Amino acid sequence: MATRGITVLRGGVESVAATAAAAERAGFATAWTPEFYTRSAIVTLARMATVTADVRLGTSIAYATGRSPLMLATEARSLDELCGGRLVLGLGTGTRRMMEDWHGLDGAAPAVRMEELVPLLRSIWRLHEEPVAHDGRFYRTHLVPTAETTAPVRPDIPVYTAGVNPRMIEVAGRVGDGLLGHPLFSRPYLEEVVRPAIDRGREKGERPDAPVELCGVLICAVHDDADRARREAAAQLAFYCAPKTYGPLLEASGFGGVGERVRAAFAAKDFAAMAAAVPDEMVDAMAAAGTAAEVRARVAQAEAEFDHVITYPPSFGLTEERCDELAAALVDELAPGRG
Repeated sequence: MATRGITVLRGGVESVAATAAAAERAGFATAWTPEFYTRSAIVTLARMATVTADVRLGTSIAYATGRSPLMLATEARSLDELCGGRLVLGLGTGTRRMMEDWHGLDGAAPAVRMEELVPLLRSIWRLHEEPVAHDGRFYRTHLVPTAETTAPVRPDIPVYTAGVNPRMIEVAGRVGDGLLGHPLFSRPYLEEVVRPAIDRGREKGERPDAPVELCGVLICAVHDDADRARREAAAQLAFYCAPKTYGPLLEASGFGGVGERVRAAFAAKDFAAMAAAVPDEMVDAMAAAGTAAEVRARVAQAEAEFDHVITYPPSFGLTEERCDELAAALVDELAPGRG
């Protein structure tokens, strides 16, 4: 049976940590923190670790390409120590433009880069067993301990990779422990693209039976006014439709024209038009929005499609107060076992 978690994009470190603590009390299996140019996933998760005791904690995602392998490995090792072995290290590259403009890196071959990085992290976590000597296409890492090197809490910290297009999804099958899905995934895309890509990755990685947890990130908006909730979900979907990178995903799900209209509105900085470009059919296919009962029913459907469902309150165009209300409503109304 699928498990349930929560992630929050908008808000400061303390408010995200408070949501994690509330989610743990409510019985959620996981609490996650994304990363953006306004908040560090690593620092936020460290705070989440101090206010929780049992819930699994994950980064959804931390930018893999903005850190050296050694920095990323030591940050993950320290986080896992701080939370007592509860970390799920969720990694992503972002879009090519993000890699190039945000991190100043070559945006070519992100999937190959990730496939090189993940095994290298695992080697660094076993530095207490042997030195690391790696000369790859993207990374050169030579580590010979010069002092006593103790074992980490876990030398096999779970690594989940994010993917949207087929080749990036394959990465999870080749080297990952899980796939962090995208909020724009639809059921047809999941069945026709995602699952086959994971299986291809397993085959190419010569690990056909490797367990890969499939995690869905589901935008959820709860309000007694169902139309208001749907508009809020539509705005968040529009936020994700804006990058041209996700055009093939939208095309495959039958919403290619939506992407074109959203990008035109985004270029004009007409955010209301962005949300208005998202039709009801797309909200139904990709989000859970409406009254609490309606959202619970949609989440239950998603749990039949994924191994783990990460509920995600919208924030695009909303006030801080409404963002806090939405996060609290998800914790309260979507607590496992309720309804």
